[in-house]
Amino acid sequence: MKNIDHWIGGARVAPGSGAYFDDLNPVDDSVYARAAAGTADDVNRAVEAGLAAFRMHRNLPAAVREGWMFKAAEIMERDVAKFQEVVIDEVGSPVAKAGFETRFAIGFLRAAAGVPRRVRGETIPSDTPGRFSMSLRQPVGVVAGITPFNVPLIKGIKQSAMALATGNAFVLLPSEAAPRLADLLADLWREAGVPDGLFNIVYGNGAEIGDALTGHANVAAITFTGSSRVGKHIAGIAARNLKKYTLELGGKSPLIVCADADLEKAVGAALFSIFMFQGQVCMGASRIYVERSIFDDFAKAFAAAASKAKMGDLREPTTMLGPIISERQRDRVRSHVDDARAKGAEVLAGAEWTGNCCSATVLRGVTADMTVCYEETFGPVTSLYPFDTLEEAIELANDTEYGLSASIFTRDLDKALRFAHEAESGMVHINAPTLHDEPHVPFGGTKASGFGREGTEADLEIMTEWKWVTIQSATANPSGH
Repeated sequence: MKNIDHWIGGARVAPGSGAYFDDLNPVDDSVYARAAAGTADDVNRAVEAGLAAFRMHRNLPAAVREGWMFKAAEIMERDVAKFQEVVIDEVGSPVAKAGFETRFAIGFLRAAAGVPRRVRGETIPSDTPGRFSMSLRQPVGVVAGITPFNVPLIKGIKQSAMALATGNAFVLLPSEAAPRLADLLADLWREAGVPDGLFNIVYGNGAEIGDALTGHANVAAITFTGSSRVGKHIAGIAARNLKKYTLELGGKSPLIVCADADLEKAVGAALFSIFMFQGQVCMGASRIYVERSIFDDFAKAFAAAASKAKMGDLREPTTMLGPIISERQRDRVRSHVDDARAKGAEVLAGAEWTGNCCSATVLRGVTADMTVCYEETFGPVTSLYPFDTLEEAIELANDTEYGLSASIFTRDLDKALRFAHEAESGMVHINAPTLHDEPHVPFGGTKASGFGREGTEADLEIMTEWKWVTIQSATANPSGH
């Protein structure tokens, strides 16, 4: 089996330790690939390569960086089947989800092609006669990116494309569960024309080498997607070292169904919101609040739909549920459901395992003392709760440390707008699933769900920094008086 080596300075580089780790196919835990087990020394080599390349290429014209984005989109479109195959086999994505990831990544690359020409400043009126005052946006230098297993292509492209489009160098630390996908990105950016050293990858255990990357003196900005616990740790490192950072973290996203909602659409949206990619999505609707007068009807219809959610061949278009990524995560899903059952919750559907796959699970009667009530399960598990008034629904929806995505189904515009304003969430969707993303929107959450926003507009804030420049005319008084 071919080993996956680090990508540093435009070449594949063996790990300094000589060690490799196994990347498992989650369907059966067979070894899918072996990747370099990085060390702090490997991280340092990647960052230094990035810094050298940044200094050499920071003044490349916008048209050149624009060209990289268009070329990368063309390459990915040409090789879309190869990318999808890896997303399916490496992280257990059903083909429909793998198709979404590749389409989104291609679309993001095309959107990012417009970014180089938007890295601009402005002229500023000055209080001093004869002074010309202006502001510039300039790249920060080396950007560090840490990506998760669940959407490795989307996050890998989002982070690297924005860093490169804004004139920075980029060092990627991908999830240990998705090194082969990251390796494809190295070939993608090389063929697209990105100079050696501007894009680098170090593989390894984030718990062992993550601090070496995020705390490196020559890393100017950090973009991270992962758990809230790790995100808080990274925020501390960034604060101590005065680095810019964006965090996209966990969620316990609510979906509200009012009595006047289109029940069929609400059921379909709820099904997609929590069971797409077997619930391993931070925006998953793991809390569903239903107005009491329609609660039983919704519960019956939703449980029936969940019972039909298909497990099986990941390449079958109708398959919704694939394997849970690892034994550790499978244990988490089991423990949440077992705890709820032991404390009196009713299982309306699911909670059955076939190999590494858990069926779509719907709980009723969940109470605050159950782990599943407040903690993120990150699996195909959701809970149904009744409510009597919109005020109560909003209070329940906000009763969480998280605030990533929220959704409401209603035909009443006043209710919808009130929820949009009062929901403590970074994203709110009306009559739509909790799962949404587009390249140009400010994507991200509040509270423990994150800090800052991602997107072709929002990322300019961490990928660039302002500089104020003045030019004095011959008649200007340099002292300003």
